[in-house]
Amino acid sequence: MEQNKKAIKGGEFLIKETDPRDVFIPEDFDEEQRMIADTCSDFIKQEIEPNLERIEKQEEGLSSSLMEKAGELGILGVSVPEEYMGFGKNFVTSMLTSEVIGGAHSFAVSISAHTGIGTLPILYYGNAEQREKYVPKLATGEWKAAYCLTEPSSGSDANSAKTKAKLSDDGKHYIINGQKMWITNAGFADVFTVFAKIDDDENLTAFIIEKEFGGITLNPEEKKLGIKGSSTRQVFFNDCKVPVENLLGERQGGFKIALNILNIGRIKLAGSAIGGCKKIITSAVNYANERNQFGRPISKYGAIKHKLGEQAIKVFASESAIYRCSQNIDDAIQAYVDAGVDKQKATLDGISQFAAEAAILKVHGSEVLDFVVDEGVQIYGGMGYSAEAPMEAAYRDARINRIFEGTNEINRMLTVDMLLKKAMKGELDLMGPAQEVAKELMSIPDFGAGSDDIFEQAHETVKKFKKAILMVAGSAAQKLMMQLSKEQEILMNIADMAIETYVAESILLRVEKLSLSNDKAAIQNEIDMMNVYIYDAADKINKAGKDAINSFVEGDELRIMQMGLKRFTKQQAFNVKDARRNIADKLIAENKYCY
Repeated sequence: MEQNKKAIKGGEFLIKETDPRDVFIPEDFDEEQRMIADTCSDFIKQEIEPNLERIEKQEEGLSSSLMEKAGELGILGVSVPEEYMGFGKNFVTSMLTSEVIGGAHSFAVSISAHTGIGTLPILYYGNAEQREKYVPKLATGEWKAAYCLTEPSSGSDANSAKTKAKLSDDGKHYIINGQKMWITNAGFADVFTVFAKIDDDENLTAFIIEKEFGGITLNPEEKKLGIKGSSTRQVFFNDCKVPVENLLGERQGGFKIALNILNIGRIKLAGSAIGGCKKIITSAVNYANERNQFGRPISKYGAIKHKLGEQAIKVFASESAIYRCSQNIDDAIQAYVDAGVDKQKATLDGISQFAAEAAILKVHGSEVLDFVVDEGVQIYGGMGYSAEAPMEAAYRDARINRIFEGTNEINRMLTVDMLLKKAMKGELDLMGPAQEVAKELMSIPDFGAGSDDIFEQAHETVKKFKKAILMVAGSAAQKLMMQLSKEQEILMNIADMAIETYVAESILLRVEKLSLSNDKAAIQNEIDMMNVYIYDAADKINKAGKDAINSFVEGDELRIMQMGLKRFTKQQAFNVKDARRNIADKLIAENKYCY
């Protein structure tokens, strides 16, 4: 089994079967992991929730002191090695921390930026001296971190940044000049990871800049739609003198640093989004149980049960995919370490191996959060629109997640681009399986009786979803070739097919693993969630596939592919209404998110 786990590479979900025993599911958390989660949860209850209004008003010094308290509890150093004052925990544990902290309202953004894009570039790319100087102070919260990449003229196109670095005449400093915007934690950060181009270099270089170096000025706090408690400012560098030893990584290696750190940020954002979702569902259930209309609680009505059930299904599915991928990353890191690779490099390589999945999860998690908060507002009705109730702020805060860490449109296109690049490099055999599917289209379909086992049926369905992707992506790559990169709508269609397939398979593997140690009656709600998710995914995959092939295929070939798509996304009749009601009834009985 261990061998199988280590053999799974990024993108291989499209062409390989996964044994449910090889995936990590949230039900597998051990006692220590649950204690770390409880520490994070207690911190939110004791330090964040009583001070929400003060945080939202950005009271001077408050976020900084809260960050220090988080540091004292070890929350900022979960994934930092022990020699740098951290806990040295694995990726799955750091993901659990991200998930729970996702319920910390806008302060979640401050912590995520500090522990992720603020700390990790130095931890993973710093030399021994840089790591020893900065990482312990960041892990304990003594120093707070920010990350300066975006500029007024460079957002998604990060490498077009105009901030400049020039070596001083005595060769001891780089003089930095430029402007950065949308910088999280800028108002109280002590350390900035800053990206600039040295002289006329084509690519960015990264620098570690301390506030005390001077030459740094800040604009006032940005007025934002949501996450108002998070410090966001423009940062100006005016002849900022940075010691040459503070160049981070290699000259012109900054763009690579930015991309790799974003891979981590994407999957962590998905975890935070799911943490936020669980909190919102609990609030929505509480309200639905308390609010009476027509003589009974609104939680008794089918329309409300539909909403609660659908919220839970999407969250459970997204969570299943997040922890599946987190374990894959841990296994990949361990395989690199076993092969003699340095731990820091092994971590980066393990994460970048699953860059396509990280992009998938970022899109899915952020869109599930938006769905959950939108339905949360609706369940609250008129009170959902009031600033006195919790949904109004949650609704505004959620919206940034589809823009953070690369917009969801960019991430969709990256998903397909990264998978195709792996195929072209020979790291992922997509063409062989795609050709097999093309042959299958010309054969007579198998109308034989299927299995009666629900898991075997579900595996068959997911296998067909993969064939649908291979059919559409294979045909698009063959027909459009170099033009495919310009056909953004088609890329996004293929990405949507891949997203739904990855998440559908993940919820299937989680529930199947649960079935190995529980009888089916005990996990009927989870089986219902799996069945509803896969049932809905079939229609989404069919629609995305149709939209794609209709835009680049014609004539008989189009007719054959349309028939193939119909075959690959065909579903058996299933009572989704009763399934959603069963899922909602458990939420209502327990008065909280309970899955």
